[in-house]
Amino acid sequence: MKINLELIIKIIVAFIMAQTLFFKFTGAEESIYIFATLGVEPWGRYLTGISELIAIILLFYPKTVFYGAALSFGIMFGAIMSHLLFLGINVQNDDGLLFGLALTALIGSSYILYNNRKKGPSFLPFN
Repeated sequence: MKINLELIIKIIVAFIMAQTLFFKFTGAEESIYIFATLGVEPWGRYLTGISELIAIILLFYPKTVFYGAALSFGIMFGAIMSHLLFLGINVQNDDGLLFGLALTALIGSSYILYNNRKKGPSFLPFN
């Protein structure tokens, strides 16, 4: 039996984003705190949630997997930079859980991007 590593990584990345997506759309206290601290509550929370939903869908459609991974990478890079520059790694005593999840999704997105680099736009230097 051949293990499809990329599929497992896609599921992990999608699960991380879907989990936080739920909290963004339901207005969980921690999500409101994060986006209020960044000064973009509530629209930043909604736009990030919609972007995550689009990325999840794109990840699982073969023709758009590159774009889904690129969008996931961008969202997670933004989340990590927000933690490092404004929020801190430990947000509301979560012991760095959100930061760790964002880092995991960023690494997973990087792997998917690399594996699907031939499916990206032809003007990119690595195609």
